[in-house]
Amino acid sequence: MIKKFLKKRWYIVAVIILVLAGVFYNTNATKEKQQKQKAYTVKRQTLKNSLSISGEVNADQKTVLRFQTSGRLSWVGVKEGDYVKKYQAIASLDQRDVKKELQKQLNDFMKTRWDLDQSREDVKDKAITDKMQRILDKAQFDLNNSIIDVELQSLAVEYSTLISPIEGVVVRVGSPYAGVNVTPAQAEFEIVNLNTVYFSASADQTDVVNLSDGKQADITLDPYPDEVIPGEVKSIAFTPKAGETGTVYEAKIYFTQNNNDYRYRLGMTGDANFVTKVMTDVLTIPVSYIKTENGKKYVSKSKNGQIVKQTIEVGDTVDSSAVVTSGLSEGDIIYD
Repeated sequence: MIKKFLKKRWYIVAVIILVLAGVFYNTNATKEKQQKQKAYTVKRQTLKNSLSISGEVNADQKTVLRFQTSGRLSWVGVKEGDYVKKYQAIASLDQRDVKKELQKQLNDFMKTRWDLDQSREDVKDKAITDKMQRILDKAQFDLNNSIIDVELQSLAVEYSTLISPIEGVVVRVGSPYAGVNVTPAQAEFEIVNLNTVYFSASADQTDVVNLSDGKQADITLDPYPDEVIPGEVKSIAFTPKAGETGTVYEAKIYFTQNNNDYRYRLGMTGDANFVTKVMTDVLTIPVSYIKTENGKKYVSKSKNGQIVKQTIEVGDTVDSSAVVTSGLSEGDIIYD
């Protein structure tokens, strides 16, 4: 009976077989396509917006000392690597000539002082005429000038000795040997207070708005690539740095860890990394899975065993991940 039915209705059987074959083929094709494509399961994560700024190690307290005049270097009291205290004398020029000149100015002062006293004595108990008054005024002017000469020469004696205005380490000595004639440019002494070392970051005008005093940073110096040094922004310049091609501002980032070993030397370069924004428990997918068609973003999503286009909306993008605001749910499977 079944055979007779199949003979009379053979075309119905053929259609059923073809439909089943098509379904089987499409199912296998979909599975094969899914296997070739890389799948990703939509999940929630914590994303962080980061900012990296280059810079170098600098110091707040550093100074270069030099004499005001040329002369014979009579004494050098420091060498490179020495630690000096604030107001400590470090070198001096030969003071014999300036002291002799000071003595001469003091003698001139005494002479003009006596001349003034004598002029006053001469007109004592007399009616002061205009001529007498001019003589007295002239003597007074001579005395005033003599006092100024003494003060200037006293300063010359004082300036012949270099005194450090800060405490710190002597990092450079231009003329280490006494007994030679030097100019101000030749006898330079550079001192740095290593306790004021900081990281000077050059922030572009578009980046500086994301920084503020007290913001924490992770500093990585090129000589120590595997070490992360904690830091904190202490100040941000209000005016741009001079000599830069673009508009950049200095952000002073102080090391928050103890730097007693003084490993961070002036001029060392590196990067300061900041976290500018934290997004917790947000739905994310890799940016590479997002496609665009007719101005709309979509992903290839698995639905009921089929791969379909799913329109989505995205928010912030951090590195290679995008925040999905609508169109997907946690656990959805998408393909690239």
